[in-house]
Amino acid sequence: MFSQRFVLNIFLVIVFIGLIVWFFSELVLYVIISAVIATIIRPITDYVDNFEIFRIKIPRILAVIISFLILATVPLMFILLFVPLIVDQIHVLQSIDYEVLSAEIRDDITLVENYIIDHFRAEDIHPGFIRENLENQFLGANSKDTGSRIREFFGYMLGFAGKIFVYFLSVSFITFFLLYEKGIIRRSMLAMIPNAYFEVVVTTFYKIEKLLSNYLIGLLLQVGILFTIMALGLAILEIRYALTIAVFAALINLIPYLGPALGYIFGIIVVISTPSAAVALSDYIFLMIKVTSVFAVAQMIDNALLQPIIFSKSVKAHPLEIFISIFAGAAIAGALGMITAIPVYTILKVSWLELNVGYRQYYIFRTHKEKHL
Repeated sequence: MFSQRFVLNIFLVIVFIGLIVWFFSELVLYVIISAVIATIIRPITDYVDNFEIFRIKIPRILAVIISFLILATVPLMFILLFVPLIVDQIHVLQSIDYEVLSAEIRDDITLVENYIIDHFRAEDIHPGFIRENLENQFLGANSKDTGSRIREFFGYMLGFAGKIFVYFLSVSFITFFLLYEKGIIRRSMLAMIPNAYFEVVVTTFYKIEKLLSNYLIGLLLQVGILFTIMALGLAILEIRYALTIAVFAALINLIPYLGPALGYIFGIIVVISTPSAAVALSDYIFLMIKVTSVFAVAQMIDNALLQPIIFSKSVKAHPLEIFISIFAGAAIAGALGMITAIPVYTILKVSWLELNVGYRQYYIFRTHKEKHL
C-alpha cells in the first residue's frame, strides 16, 4: 500500500500540472504541437547534422533550417492542391442564376409547403413562406449594403490571418529551439526531479517516448497508406481532384470515427459540385458509386489492418481501452480531444504503471517499517 507521503506528493504534482495547463492552456498547446512537429522532423535534422561535406560537419542550426524548409513543402503542396478546387467552386457559385434555380424548384417547394400547411396548423405558416425565405437569403442579398458586407468579410479575414500568423510564429519559435537544443525539455524536467526518484522517472520518460514515437510513426504510415490507396483508386476511376480528395480524407481520418465520415462527405461534395462531363442524374449517381467504392476499400483496409497495428501494438493498449479513452477525450475537448486521447492515455497509463513498479522495487518508496525488515 502506498505511503501517505507518497500519495500526497503525487496529488500535489497532479494539481500543479493541472493548474499550469489550466492557466497557460494556449502556451501548453503551442508546446505540445511544437513537440509533435519536432518529433516528426527530428530524424531529418539529426541526419543532416551528422552529414559531412569534405570532412566539414554541417552546423546544427543549418540542419534545423533545412528541416524547416522541407517541412514548408507540406503547406505549399496543400496550396497547390486546394487552390484550383476553390477557384472551380467560386466559378460554379458565380455561374448560378438563383432566379432560374428558384423558378425550376418552385413546384417542388409548393408541394412541400402544402404538406406542411395541411399537417402543421401554425399561425406563422402561410402559402409561399419557404420560397420567400429562400429568396430573402439568396436574392435579397443583392439589396443589402454590399460595401459593408465586403468590409466585414475582409475584417474577419484580417483578424483570422493575424491569429494564424501568431500561432505560426509561436510554434515555429518553440520548434526551432526544441530541435536546436536537442533534448532540452527532457533535461529541464529531469533537472527538477529529486535524485531519490531519478531512476523511476527516467524509466518512465524512456517508455513514454518509445511508445509515443511508435504511435507517431504509425500514424504517418497510416496517413501515407490511406492517401496512396484513395489517390490511386480515384485517379484510376477518373475522378477530378483525386489527389485533393485523398489528401483531405487521409488527414481528417486522424479524427477517430468522425474523420472517415467527414472525408467521404467532402469527396462526394467535390464530385457533385465540380464541373464535369456528367449531365444526367444517373451520371452523378455513377460518380458517387465510384467514390463510395474507393472509400469503402480504404476503410476496410484501415479498420482491419492499419488501426489494430497502430493503436493496439504501438501503444500496447487493449481495443476497449482505446475506445473508452477516445470517447472520454471527445467528451472533454471534442475533435481535438479525440485526436489527443490515445497519446494522453498512454502517458497516464505508463506513468501510473512505472510509479507502481517503482513503489514495489525501489528503496526510496518503501515505508520506514519496510526499510528495517
